[in-house]
Amino acid sequence: MEQAGAIVEEHAAEAMPSTLRTHLVRTLRQQIMGGRFRPGERLNESQIAREFNISRIPVREALSQLQEQGLVMNHERRGMFVVQLAADEVQQINSLRMVLEPEAMRLARARMTAPVRAELTRLVEQMEAWDGPLIEAAALDRTFHAVIWRAAGNPYLERTLTQLTTSLFAHKALEHVSQEIRRWRLNHHRELLDYVLGGDADPQLAMLTHLRMGYTEPERFSSLAVRGAPAA
Repeated sequence: MEQAGAIVEEHAAEAMPSTLRTHLVRTLRQQIMGGRFRPGERLNESQIAREFNISRIPVREALSQLQEQGLVMNHERRGMFVVQLAADEVQQINSLRMVLEPEAMRLARARMTAPVRAELTRLVEQMEAWDGPLIEAAALDRTFHAVIWRAAGNPYLERTLTQLTTSLFAHKALEHVSQEIRRWRLNHHRELLDYVLGGDADPQLAMLTHLRMGYTEPERFSSLAVRGAPAA
């Protein structure tokens, strides 16, 4: 009976239109971002399947896709949970960003093109004018950094930064702060833009200053902390 049930469930998943799968991912993402599921909370496949009146397999697929996006973490033998990083994990990731992102900024600056310049400028202007949903703010933030990583022209560097920061950006997006704080953080991308467009700032110091807008002591696990970080 169990085997038969599994076959039926698998068939149902195969029959599910991709638009419905997309809807499931979008809805779960909105529920996570909206606070229905809190950071660290377990996502029960059976319960979600009952709510959507579908089998568990498409739910499992949706949760796997959300895991790729960094919103969900898989704890072996325990299931899927909304992403939650410890304070040390956040700063350990940031310590690597302070090494890798300035390199991406230098390369993007050297390889700058008119279309990339226009795209980055547009994103900064959107962030500085933003007054919408928090999920949009998170998307703008990540997209700006991703454009720089792509413009660096090194796919291994881009891939490393993408994989490194996926859970970090998701973790930060789930932080329930006021609209004013989110807007204030978005307004601190201009210095990064100025550098990649030819400004005189030191890229590592610019990155450190940027990270300090959202994190306390982002340099704590980096060599800057060992030798003393410059004042922002």
